[in-house]
Amino acid sequence: MAKESWRPGTMIYPLPAVLVSCGADPEEWNVLTVAWTGTICSDPAMCYISVRPERHSYDIIKRNMEFTINLTTAEMAKATDWCGVRSGKDFDKWKETGLTPIPGEKVKSPTIEESPLSIECRVKTIVSLGTHDMFIAEVLNVRADDRYIDPETGKFSLEKSGLMVYCHGFYHHLGEEIGKFGFSVAKKPTGRK
Repeated sequence: MAKESWRPGTMIYPLPAVLVSCGADPEEWNVLTVAWTGTICSDPAMCYISVRPERHSYDIIKRNMEFTINLTTAEMAKATDWCGVRSGKDFDKWKETGLTPIPGEKVKSPTIEESPLSIECRVKTIVSLGTHDMFIAEVLNVRADDRYIDPETGKFSLEKSGLMVYCHGFYHHLGEEIGKFGFSVAKKPTGRK
């Protein structure tokens, strides 16, 4: 099977479509949509976001060196898209989208009440890459919506939360679970006698 050549802007997809909230106090709290994000280390827990320097939130994040990554759901699709195409310079995104800011526990930036999972981060370093600067951050706190905590295992159920991803200019709702890590090599369960 031949593979078609893609232009350089076509990257690794899908990506989480997250809302990043920032600001040290309610007067400057803002939220922007980010697709260039991910986990970069598990111990210590670290992640990144990449933001264009011309974005309104860029200076807020750089000045405060904190932000919160809020995962999004299919129900949040319109608000997520709106926050990506409108600027906080011109609009109060909280008011316009109906999203609810909640003060952070470990950082000054807010979390979003409607988000199933919010990750509070403190910036460790900023790497200038070209069109975007990467904010590499330490995870200070994770807030999960109790509706998605399995009472038997205590684990967060990402599949039940209806997460949304971004792929080649479109948003997608994540589907059903197809296996768990290691399922391809796991021994088949044996029956008890």
